[in-house]
Amino acid sequence: MASSSDVSSSADNTPRNPESGSVSEASETPDGPARRGRVRARRAAVMAVPATLVAGALAVLTAEGALGVQFAISGMPFTVTATELNGTGFEQFGGLDNMAPGSPNEGDTGGQVLVVTSAIKNATLTKLCQSVDLGGVNLLITAGSGAQKVTAVDLTTDSTELSGDAAFDNIEIGNDASTLTKAGVKGPIGVFSQQADTVHIANLRQTNYATTAGVFRLPGLKLRFSSSGCP
Repeated sequence: MASSSDVSSSADNTPRNPESGSVSEASETPDGPARRGRVRARRAAVMAVPATLVAGALAVLTAEGALGVQFAISGMPFTVTATELNGTGFEQFGGLDNMAPGSPNEGDTGGQVLVVTSAIKNATLTKLCQSVDLGGVNLLITAGSGAQKVTAVDLTTDSTELSGDAAFDNIEIGNDASTLTKAGVKGPIGVFSQQADTVHIANLRQTNYATTAGVFRLPGLKLRFSSSGCP
């Protein structure tokens, strides 16, 4: 996602060295104009996220632009399900994930995936399941099926699809993403967002491209290969 430091101005407003009055060294690089074009296109795509998509999303779990953790996604989506999620400090806004240059998973996406970025300050999940299709076989991870639930601090995810039965306390819809306060995450200025004091989602199901967490505890963790993914 574009941050304030990523956004370049037009050629007429190129930053200049206040002492010499000349164009800054960074802007003189051969690939400067091309990079500015890519950044402008990227930011335009973020701000084009439909308000209905972000406001109506039931996201729970994000990567780029949320915790300051930036990495190239594999481009392989994975499924996350849970019978119940409870969280305090919820935020959500639009974003872009980027694959590594030349990734075989680019397809016709240009290496970018438009996502709903969500963050929860503190979360608990019951009967967590995560699966990824590796081509004929699924890597399956389960946890939190016993008395202890999965817990996470500063949990974020980038999702393209999500569903469930959701309830929010003190929700605010239509915030500028750069002004969010509930989960300690700030998105890009000018981007539509929402936040709430608490979130509860039953029968959660997501299609994600990235997940990050400051702390992630998975009691009863099981990792295995399976012919089927999460139910």
